[in-house]
Amino acid sequence: MWPQGIRRKTLCPAQAIVLRLGPDVTSAAAGHSIKDMVMARTRILFPFAGDTGLGGSHVSALDLIAGLDPERFDPRILLHQQEGKVGAYARELGLDFEVAPDLPLMRSRNNPRKADIGVPRYLLRNIPRLMAEIRRIDPQIVHTNEGRIHTNWVIPTKLAGRRHLWHHRQDPRAFGINKLAPLFSDAIVSVSEFSHPVRPVRSVSSRFTVVRSPFDFSADIPDKADARQMILTELSLPAETLLLGWFGTLTERKKPVRFAEAVAEISRAMPDRPVHGLLFGGSVEAHSTLDQQCAARANELGIESQVHLMGFRKPLAPYMAGVDLNIVTALHEPFGRTLIESMYLGTPVIATRHGGNPEAIEDGKTGFLVEPENPAAFVAPALKLSADRALYDTIARAAQADVTAKYGREIHIRQISEIYDRLSPPI
Repeated sequence: MWPQGIRRKTLCPAQAIVLRLGPDVTSAAAGHSIKDMVMARTRILFPFAGDTGLGGSHVSALDLIAGLDPERFDPRILLHQQEGKVGAYARELGLDFEVAPDLPLMRSRNNPRKADIGVPRYLLRNIPRLMAEIRRIDPQIVHTNEGRIHTNWVIPTKLAGRRHLWHHRQDPRAFGINKLAPLFSDAIVSVSEFSHPVRPVRSVSSRFTVVRSPFDFSADIPDKADARQMILTELSLPAETLLLGWFGTLTERKKPVRFAEAVAEISRAMPDRPVHGLLFGGSVEAHSTLDQQCAARANELGIESQVHLMGFRKPLAPYMAGVDLNIVTALHEPFGRTLIESMYLGTPVIATRHGGNPEAIEDGKTGFLVEPENPAAFVAPALKLSADRALYDTIARAAQADVTAKYGREIHIRQISEIYDRLSPPI
């Protein structure tokens, strides 16, 4: 029986022949059965939490799934408890998925959710249930992509005798990547050298691979002048306004409050020009108050009318192309998606010299890097770029050419596919 919630896949021609003729039909030429001549597809399970927002890790993982070769791979998506935003995005991509409504997750210390369970119940009840799900779906590989999912699935995967791929996009100091992945994962993929675990309990050098996140550069780039005018019109701002953008989920690591402070510093340095900061995104954590903190800090700095909480926007590309500069205030960011997307869209980036940002930006050539946790450090490059149109255009062109050459979707899919083949060699 096909698992509930998953539609029957279309068979490739060779598989259809095998099913019609049976496994014992032989090839007269080679003396082997047709079944032996067909490459068995590698089944990969992708579990996700259904009660979270849609972050960069989800976009990257689902874009990967959508691009896998269906003749070689059989991806299965399982969502805990509800479809949520992750399921909605999967549906947009035409991906099938299954929802396990009564399959809870172990509680996280930093972001507990109402339906989560404690460690004792996880050990006694959830590990056997997760192992049962693995055996039912019967993947060769379990590929996890986010913090809670890593910690919940890595041990059951090992106990079920399947291969585990830990796709790390978080802080290199995190507990899981240093304590669990070295002991239980068969492969560790990360988006940057920065995010290599800092104190692993066992060496991971033979299992650690850097694979940059996938980016789809096939869509048309919005006209920047039109996109800029759209924003000015929406916010009723004068044409000479300097538009500073901030893009991402509202998490402490991304430092959105520092963005409000950077807007204040740049505004103070440009008294003859209106400066406005546009903060795009929302929280993936149920009890986060970071949006309120940003608004409160802007009020304290006397720029409450200059900081705009724009929320989630879709499509985002016109807004990303329409701002003048992308201000990246994050710390411990392994390799930010929005940074690369801005560079592709022709919007210069000023980012903290921290995390994976220096791996993405060549300072002064494809963007600017500044001292972290120092909002005033954004002033000098912002003044340079706003005053010198030739420099602005040179940086924008160089950044666009650089990311297009390095971070295409096809490169990512090929590299991950090679890792799948190493973990579960094709028959």
